Amino acid sequence: MYLIDKAQNNISQLEKKSFSELKFKERDHLQEWIAKNPTCLGEELLIIQKEFSGFNETNERLDLLALDKQGNLVIIENKLDDSGRDVTWQALKYASYCASLSKQEIIKIYQAYLGTSQNAEENLSEFFEGKDLEEITLNQGATSQRLILVAANFRKEVTSSVLWLMNFKIRIQCFKVTPYALNEQLFLNVEQILPTKDTEEFAISMASKAQEEVQVQETLKNRHHVRLAFWEAYITESNKHNQLFANISPSKDNWIGIGIGMSGIGLNLVASKNLCRSEIYINHVGNKELNKKLFDFLFNLKNEIEQAIGETLSWERMDDKVSCRIRHQLDNVDIYENDNWEKMITFLVDSAQRMEQAFRQPVKKLNNYRKTLK
Repeated sequence: MYLIDKAQNNISQLEKKSFSELKFKERDHLQEWIAKNPTCLGEELLIIQKEFSGFNETNERLDLLALDKQGNLVIIENKLDDSGRDVTWQALKYASYCASLSKQEIIKIYQAYLGTSQNAEENLSEFFEGKDLEEITLNQGATSQRLILVAANFRKEVTSSVLWLMNFKIRIQCFKVTPYALNEQLFLNVEQILPTKDTEEFAISMASKAQEEVQVQETLKNRHHVRLAFWEAYITESNKHNQLFANISPSKDNWIGIGIGMSGIGLNLVASKNLCRSEIYINHVGNKELNKKLFDFLFNLKNEIEQAIGETLSWERMDDKVSCRIRHQLDNVDIYENDNWEKMITFLVDSAQRMEQAFRQPVKKLNNYRKTLK
């Protein structure tokens, strides 16, 4: 840091100091400076307690407890020349302790901090732009608490853990405080280093994205488990009636399938959040033109096939796609609701058997027809 000398058109370097050599102490000095001037942390904060120890079954004390303009609790932990290696864990513990504080408890804590000289409710109303106390929301949500770490130097294990926590939308900031001297004058520089002020919005958006990706991964993993269990239950029940799927393993996907006598023609079973179905799926060697001809051949046998199966089927030529399908479907069922499984499995066992029987001879004819197309 430099001092600008306008008269001499020059700058003079300030001497960097440590808190220890200046005989400054964490509680008596750094904590008091922040308590009296919380805007040094880059925003309006209302300090509501110092050395707060109102936690059940523990004698631990957090340095400063504050509220931000959104009514979130802000836990401020101060260290002097070195952050130590455990400050992140310490702050997280305090945040967890504070997560359960109710609005009335926060007001009581603030009133104890003010003593009898001021009224906590009036001060809160003033801080929140004159809102009535009933309109003010405090500490809403189990993860709304914020963490601010203040130190002259941050160890790598601290910055590393802070960066990792930010990926999980933990709102945590690190401020580096550095004392300087010029002759008898002393200065304090307060700099936000994590996330850096210029990239804070970007870091928050990246953390949201990372958390969304984690949630998607967890959702997919849970869905995979559900599907595996469903297809296992289906195959077990199916084997009691026929051997169509006896050699098929349960799948994490939303479908399983078997061949029915011709390459590129399969009997697939599908189960999803909205439906289940059995279908004849046509995709022979990825040849769109050929697939449409194969579909048209079967469509000419529509009456014969539907009479054999005893159902009206949905015939989907899907001209905009390579493949085609013919489906027998049950709507308004959900694979992720266990109460639906019995109905879905009963339908699929019956539908698969009837579809296989109804298409057995038509597919043989289709195979002979395909040979004539070469």
